Parts: sequence; C-alpha cells; structure tokens
Amino acid sequence: MKQKYRTMAAALLAMTMITGCSTSTAEESPAAEETAAESAAPEEKNKAPEGQPGELGGQKPDGNPPEKPDGNGGPGGGPGGGPGGAPGSSSADLSYAGAYEITAGTKESGKTYTTSVSDESALLIATADDVKISDAVVTKSGDSDGGDNCNFYGLNAAVLVKDGGTVTIAGGTITSDAEGANGIFCYGGNGAKNGAGGDGTTVIIRNTEITTTGNGSGGIMTTGGGITYAYDLTVNTSGRSSAPIRTDRGGGTVYVEGGSYTSAGLGSPAIYSTAEITVEDAELTSELSEGVVIEGKNSVTLNDCDLTANNTKCNGNATFLDSIMIYQSMSGDADSGTSSFTMTGGSLTSKSGHVFHVTNTSAVITLSGVDISNEDSENVLLSVCDDGWSGAGNTAMLNASAQELEGMILVGDNSYLTLSLTDGSEFTGAVSGEITDASGNTISTEAGTVDVTLDDSSTWTLTADSYITSFTGNAANVITNGYTLYVNGTALTGTK
Repeated sequence: MKQKYRTMAAALLAMTMITGCSTSTAEESPAAEETAAESAAPEEKNKAPEGQPGELGGQKPDGNPPEKPDGNGGPGGGPGGGPGGAPGSSSADLSYAGAYEITAGTKESGKTYTTSVSDESALLIATADDVKISDAVVTKSGDSDGGDNCNFYGLNAAVLVKDGGTVTIAGGTITSDAEGANGIFCYGGNGAKNGAGGDGTTVIIRNTEITTTGNGSGGIMTTGGGITYAYDLTVNTSGRSSAPIRTDRGGGTVYVEGGSYTSAGLGSPAIYSTAEITVEDAELTSELSEGVVIEGKNSVTLNDCDLTANNTKCNGNATFLDSIMIYQSMSGDADSGTSSFTMTGGSLTSKSGHVFHVTNTSAVITLSGVDISNEDSENVLLSVCDDGWSGAGNTAMLNASAQELEGMILVGDNSYLTLSLTDGSEFTGAVSGEITDASGNTISTEAGTVDVTLDDSSTWTLTADSYITSFTGNAANVITNGYTLYVNGTALTGTK
C-alpha cells in the first residue's frame, strides 16, 4: 500500500524440514534513492491556547512497543498503493502545508480541522514535542496527484504527524474524501530508506472513527520508521489501494489492539505490511481484496483476531486469488528477505481463492489454534509458486502447532515448502504440483521440493495421492484413506 503489487523479489531460504488475484498496488514505480533530510517544520498557524484537553483515554504504553517478530519494516506496494508517480524524490523536496499547523507542544480539545485544498493536510503536526488532541473533527477533501509523496511522506493526508514528537489522539472523527489522502499518517523521518531507524515520531490514537473514500487513502498509515499505536478504532476505507492498516517505504512499527478495520476497494487488504505489524483482538475485513499482504522482509502477527477476506478480482500483476498473500515486488518498497506471518487463536475466513499464497520471496507462516474456514470450492490451503513477479524463488515454511489444517497444498516445480506439524496438529489434505492460475493458465505440472515433519502427536490424513521429497516422523501417523504418499517417488510404507 502505497500498497501495490509490483515485480517481486526475495532471497531463497534454505530450509530443512506459503493468489490474491488482487495485488496490492504499492508505489507504481521505484523511487530514486531517498534522502534522509526532512523539510523544515512549517510555522504553527492559529495555535490554540494552553489548557487541559478532554480525557485522552490512556497514555503511551511504557517502554518500547510490544515485541514483534524479527524483520525490518520497509514500505512496499501491494494491494493498497497510491495514485501516479511522484513529483519529488524525498520529503526534503516537499513543501508541506496544513490548514492548521502545530509546531510546538500543546493540548487541544473539541476543535474542528478542515481543508478542501489539494496537497494540504487539515491538521499538520510537525514538532519534536508532545501534542495531545481529543475529540477532534477532521475533514479532508482536495485530491492530490502526488503519488509517492502521498504514500511515502504523507503529503495530502488528513492528519500528518512528523518531526519526532509523540502525538496522542483520543476520540473524535477523521474523514478523508480525496485521492491520495490517508486518514492519519505517521512519518518517521528516515527518508523512506528501508532498514533505517526513524526519528522517534510516534502516534498514539484511540477510540477514533476514521473513514476514507478516495484511491490511495489508507486509514492509519506509517512510513519512514514511524511508530503507531492504535486502540479500539473504527476504520473504513472504500478506495483502491487503501488498506485500513497501511505501511509503505521506510517501514516502521505498528501495534493495533481492538477495534474494526474494513476495506471495500480493489487492491485494499485489511492490512498491507512493509513494516512490523502486530494486531490483537481486532475484527479485520476485506470485501474485495486479500485480507493481509506482506511484502519482502516484513511481518504481520495476529493474536485472537477475526479476519475475513473475499478476494474476487485480480489486481496489478497478480494472477491468483488468495486471502493471505506474501510476496516481493522488487519495486524497492521493501527489503528482500524472509517474510513472516504469525497467527494465534481467532478465526480466518477465506471466501475466495487460496487461503495462503507465497511467491517470489521466502516466507515463514506460523499457525496455532486458528479456526480456519475455507469457503472456496477448490479448497486450496496454500500455494507456493510463480505469480506475476520475478527475481527470486518461491520458498515457504508452514509451522502448525495445535492446529487443524484442511485442503490442498500446491507447490510449483521450481518452489520449496517445509511443512511441520506439532503438538497434536491434524492435516487433512494432499500435496500436488498441478497448478493453474485464476485464468486457467498452467503454472506447474509436478511438485517441487516438499519436506514434511510430523511429531508423534500429529497426523496427516490423505485426500488424494501426494508427492513429497522427504518425510520425518512415524509413518503410522499418516492415514492413507485409500491413497498413497510418495516420498522421492517411492510409496511410504508403514502407514495406516
């Protein structure tokens, strides 16, 4: 997001021992090397007098953000990119403007911030000091064609926060009805350089309603090494490339707890990650796109969340429909490396396409106690294969602990999968390399490298003949159900 699906890339992961036709639209074209310089903070306009704001509903959590999976946050494109190319190459080239600007620490309550001017934020907060805003009404209109400047640096956002301070927002509403106008944008100042640290810019937002309708307009947006904490928000987006939880080049850290996050636009998953994102106890819904997209060396962790995705239309380069897409676009929005998707508890409802899809990257998928419901008639649990990007291999590791899995696992002839079942996990399904994309084109006819490990408490019940490269475990834990498991071309003996 600036989520776009672009040409992907990733390093192959050597392991022992996963499409969304709709692709996120990360920045449409790689930007030139970004400079780290920030534009000077604009002068504060109409500064409000000091005073106690209304109840802010809580302060920033003590210490660092909750621990996230390893992986540097780097922005990326995918189902959630933004409009056209950018006129500038870094934030230093921009002249930020706000209808209302804050450049020093303050507290404000019950105010209204409005703009209809293109490339102007309704509220621009550019300070290293602490700012507290409560019960605000923010309204943004006025389209932008700023492209990367909107997606990387926050141009035209309804609320833009930058320059190193901590901004706490409680209650109120943020409404954006414009192209390239993210709801609230946290820019960490690293010049959109993946892997670089930010300047400490932190947004803490809770009990706020955020609605965006334009293309390239995410709900909560984090780039440049920014840090965002979001609690009990209600976020709805309807534009293309407008993920409710959205990151882009330069990455950062995002922690979300509670609330609901719903997207209705093409290329707009509920979450688009080029950062480290953790979500707990939230409802995540994508009505047209993937539920989650991870680009490159980045991560998403879901704890006790209910995720529903209905990806019914291919977007960008993608040739598969899926609910969880992990890829590398090679756009420069995200560093190449191992992607990570971890889900514990909660539910995952996949209404269309493959539940998981891995292409052009290395990925580790970790599942524990998730209620997975696959409503697609083809019943594909995971596909690891070529898609619309190139430059790297397709390598996945699926680790299931106390987890029920059902469906086909598809591994292309040039792809790699390690499947590990532990702690009483049960897999009912088969492994195959016969793969066609959403248009019916043949992608592969035989399985690539597949290594399977079962611990003594876990079982695999076959639903078709299956072909793998290696098997570790007790063959008696494989229930053939009238079918055959072939290991390196030889039928496994000792099965039930």
